[in-house]
Amino acid sequence: MSYFLKLILDSANRFNSSNSISSSSSNSVSSDVYDSDQIIVCSTGEFDRIPIDIFIQILKLLGPKEAAKLTVVCKSWRLIVSGNLLWIYFLQNQLDPWDSKFFAETTLRSGYPLRTYPCQMQSFMQIYGQRAQVPGAIIIDGGSGYCKFGWSKYDAPSGRAATFLEFGNIEAPMYSRLRHFFATIYSRMQVKSYTQPTVVSIPITQYGDTQYDKTARRKLKEAIYSAMFDMNVPSVCAVSQATLALFAARKTSGILVNIGFNQTSVVPILQGKIMYKVGVKVVPAGALKLIGYLREQMQQRNQRFSSLYTVRTLKENLCYVAIDYQAELQKDTEASYEVPVEGWFTLKQERFLTGEILFQPLIAGLSSKGLHQAVALCIEQCHAAGLSPDDSWFKTVVLAGGTACLPGLVERLDKELRLLLPPSISSGIRVIPPPYGADSAWYGAKLLSNLSTFPSSWCIDKKDFRPKSKRNLFW
Repeated sequence: MSYFLKLILDSANRFNSSNSISSSSSNSVSSDVYDSDQIIVCSTGEFDRIPIDIFIQILKLLGPKEAAKLTVVCKSWRLIVSGNLLWIYFLQNQLDPWDSKFFAETTLRSGYPLRTYPCQMQSFMQIYGQRAQVPGAIIIDGGSGYCKFGWSKYDAPSGRAATFLEFGNIEAPMYSRLRHFFATIYSRMQVKSYTQPTVVSIPITQYGDTQYDKTARRKLKEAIYSAMFDMNVPSVCAVSQATLALFAARKTSGILVNIGFNQTSVVPILQGKIMYKVGVKVVPAGALKLIGYLREQMQQRNQRFSSLYTVRTLKENLCYVAIDYQAELQKDTEASYEVPVEGWFTLKQERFLTGEILFQPLIAGLSSKGLHQAVALCIEQCHAAGLSPDDSWFKTVVLAGGTACLPGLVERLDKELRLLLPPSISSGIRVIPPPYGADSAWYGAKLLSNLSTFPSSWCIDKKDFRPKSKRNLFW
C-alpha cells in the first residue's frame, strides 16, 4: 500500500514539475474522470496508461480512507477519486442495506418538507464522510404494546419495555409519566441523557381532524419535548410511528397499515405528512385480540399452557391467513409446534381462523369493518380528495407490526382490495409486507438518525423549542 502511494506521489510530482497534460485513448484514465455525466480530460502522470476499469479496482482495494487521501495529490486525482460510483461502492459495502441508505440520503436528508435530491446532484464522497462523523442517537419507539429502544448504530433494538402510554401510574400527569419512562430507558441503556440526541416515535392516539384531536396530539408532543429538554437531552426528534414505519419501507407516501397490540390503524400519508383530513381508519382487532381468540380455542380443546407467551409463540409459528377462506375450511390444516419448556402443541383450523379475525371480526364477536374494507375505504377517500396530481401515492399499502408478518396476509389483502375496488382505482395497487416486522418504526428512526445531515435536519434544540409555538410539528 505504501509503495503504491509513493508511486502516486512521485508521478504527481513529475507531472506538476513538467506542467504538461497528456492525452490518451478512450479506454484510459485521462479520458474519463469516472463520472457518467461529465468527461474531463486530465492527467495522472504515469498512471494514464492504466485502463479505467483496472484503475478503479485499485482504488476500491485501497479502501475509503486511503482513497480519500489521494484527493490532495493534485487536481487530476481529486477529480477521479471523488467520482460518485466509487463512493457508492464504498457505501454499498457497509453493513446497512444500500437501498435504505440511498433512499434516505436522496429523500430525507433535508428534513421536512421532504425534497428529493437526484443522484447526480449528490457528492457521495462527502456523504460518506459526513455519515462517518454522525454521532448517532438514542432511539425510543413508543410502540402500541411495548417500547423498543436502542442506539442507532446497533443492528436492532437492544431492549424492550412497556409503552409510555401504559407506563407507571396511568392517572399521573403525562409529563410526570414521560420523565419516569425516559429516565428508566436511559438507565437500562446505561447512558446519560445529555450525551446523545434522541429520536422518539409517537403512537397515534387521536385519529380525527377536530380541534380536540389536534390539541391532544400537540400536547402529547409538547410533553415529550418538555420532558426530554428538562433532562438536558441536547436535541430531540419526535416523529409519528406510522411515518417512521413508512420510511423503513423506503416510501414517503402511501397507506400505512399498522396492526398494533390493541387495534389496527390505517393511516394515509402524503410526502411524510399524515392526512388526518382524509381520515385515519381504525379496526378494533389487534395482536391481543388474535391471541385472546387462539387462547379460547385452545382452552375449549383442553390444551394446557402456563402463560399467554405460549399462545403468542404458537400464533407466530403456526398461524397464517387463508387466501381463500372457504377452500381452507375443507383442508386438513393440522400442524404441531414445540414450545420450549411447555412441550408440543397441535392446532387445526385455529391456525387460519385466528388470522381470519382481521377480515371477519365477527368471528371474535367484534361488530366492525374488516381490515380490507377499512383499507379500501381509505383508498377511495384518498382518491376522492384529489390531494395530488399523481393518484398513485395511495396505491402503495405498507404493512407494519408483528402480526402483519402472518403468512398469506399480503396476498389475501391484495386479493380482497381488487375485489372491493373498481378497476380504475385498484389498478396498480401494491401491498408491501412489513420491512422489519414489529420493529419497522425503530428502523425508520434508524434511517433518520444515521443521515449525513443528522441531527440538524430533523431535531429540535432546547433553545428552539417553545410550547404552543407556531412552529409546524407535522409529525
